[in-house]
Amino acid sequence: MAKDVSGEVKEAPDQLLTARRSRAFVILVAIAAGIVVCYLLALPFLPALTWALVLAIMFHPLHRRISKDLRYPEIAAAATVAIAAFIVAVPLTLIAERLVNEAARGAQIVAEALRTGSWRDTIASYPRLGLVLLWIETQLDLAGLAGNAATLLTNFSASLVRRSVAQIVDVVLTFYFLFYFLRDGREALNMLKNYSPLTSAEMNKLFLRVSETVHAIVFGTFAVAVVQGMLGGLMFWLLGLPSPLLWGLAMGLLAMVPVLGAFIVWIPAALSLALTGEWGKALILTVWGAGVVATVDNLLYPMFVGDRLKLHTVLAFMSMIGGIIVFGPAGLVIGPVIFTMTLLLLDIWRAHNKETDI
Repeated sequence: MAKDVSGEVKEAPDQLLTARRSRAFVILVAIAAGIVVCYLLALPFLPALTWALVLAIMFHPLHRRISKDLRYPEIAAAATVAIAAFIVAVPLTLIAERLVNEAARGAQIVAEALRTGSWRDTIASYPRLGLVLLWIETQLDLAGLAGNAATLLTNFSASLVRRSVAQIVDVVLTFYFLFYFLRDGREALNMLKNYSPLTSAEMNKLFLRVSETVHAIVFGTFAVAVVQGMLGGLMFWLLGLPSPLLWGLAMGLLAMVPVLGAFIVWIPAALSLALTGEWGKALILTVWGAGVVATVDNLLYPMFVGDRLKLHTVLAFMSMIGGIIVFGPAGLVIGPVIFTMTLLLLDIWRAHNKETDI
């Protein structure tokens, strides 16, 4: 302690510096704790927030055009959300219902074939295969399993839209967040710039990289889904299966859904062919689905997305698969975004260090 000319007690410089450091440390700890709590609070909404961000980026050009014609930002955002819902949610819901209904009908056909034993006639000319299938039948209640699957799918089809509360809530929240992302997106970006230690130019570069990442993921997913749907529908047409166009579209849409895939369509189709005695067609469809359609997904997707993200194929694969494992389906976007943001921040850090050395 020291006294100045007026006799007031002043803190020594060392004590003042220590007090400032202690206060700064307390503030940093409080900020870190607040960030952790905020993350835990936002975690249940992470999927909806992620898909809302994806839709906001993809529909931003459309929203910008609508905003020029409409005077009020709320109306412009609501109009864009309505268009996005019509383009994205309605077709997916209709296809999902049709797909589940067809799956339930297929399971009922399989269950009936197993109960009546009509499948034994189709394998009469294949004694070795028949012995294997008979042994499996004695070990497992295949008819009961197929019947349960048919009942489950039928019930699920009836409640897909009406009773799936969690899915409906996620969809509603996605478009709810999308409205505010569109209406207040510019203000939110400016706020992030103000709180960020990065410069405005660096933040703009970061925003651009995130936008490019989302576009790359959507483009890669759509491109691979189109290829898978075309390949699957082509084989359905060549084998003379019914509705090849519909099932090609279904396989393409399923290929766009993380964890799911085109196999949900071609595996039951191959099983149905086998039960009706068309073993050659069943084998061809199985080889085509597992060897071509699935391989296209595993090879082309990391290549398409990795090239547009300027990431190595292995890094792109790790970011997508690891993101799905850690964050669920939303990790398909979150994983690559985190990878690209981290690499960009490392580039910025390296540039700062070079400037400091100079």
